[in-house]
Amino acid sequence: MRIALIHALKHSIGPIEAAFATAWPEARLMNLLDDSLSADLARDGALNDTMTERFLALGDYAAATGADAILFTCSAFGPCIEAVAHAHAPMPVLKPNEAMIERAVTMGKRIGLLSTFAPTLASMPPEFPASAQVVPKLAEGALAALDRGDRATHDRLIVEASKDLRDCDVIALAQFSIAATAPLVAEATGRPVVTTPDSAVDKLMRLLKAKV
Repeated sequence: MRIALIHALKHSIGPIEAAFATAWPEARLMNLLDDSLSADLARDGALNDTMTERFLALGDYAAATGADAILFTCSAFGPCIEAVAHAHAPMPVLKPNEAMIERAVTMGKRIGLLSTFAPTLASMPPEFPASAQVVPKLAEGALAALDRGDRATHDRLIVEASKDLRDCDVIALAQFSIAATAPLVAEATGRPVVTTPDSAVDKLMRLLKAKV
C-alpha cells in the first residue's frame, strides 16, 4: 500500500515514519512537505479559500502518484483536509487528529489537549464530540525551541505545561512533532497519553486491510 504523507512542518516527518516503521513497515511512504502552510496560517490568523485550494492541489498531486490513502500530519487545517477527503472519496483521507480523537473519547470525558502551535488549539477542539470536555493547553515557546534545534528545551516546556492537565482523564498530544514526549508527559502527570502518529497508523491499517 502506498501512503501519501502531507506535512506543513518538517518536524512531523520523523514521528510518523517512526510509527509506520513500528506498526506497519510494509507500507510504502511518500512525503510531501510545504512548510509555508503553517507560516502562512500563523500570518493570516485564519483558514481561507486560498489555503483550501492549496490543499486540494496537494491532494490531487498525491492521488496522481497512485496513493492508496492520504494522511495529513498538520493539525490546524481541518476544513481544508475535509475538502480533500470530499474530492477524493472513497479513498481514505485522514486528518491527523481524527484517529486519536476517536481513541481518546473511549478513555474518558475530560480530555487534556496539549499543543505547541496556538492555531491548533482553535481549530481542533470542535473536532471532538460534544460530550467531551476538552481542556486546551499551549506549551509556549516549545515550537520555537524545536525550530532552533533545542529538543531538550522543547521537551521540558511540554512536560511543564502538561502538569496543568493532571485533572484530566486522558491527555491528547495534538501534533505529530510532540509525540515522542508521550512517556515524559505520562510520567509527569500520571495520566494516560494518546498520540496522533500511532493512532493514525492504526486506523489506516484497519481501513486499508479492510479493502484488500
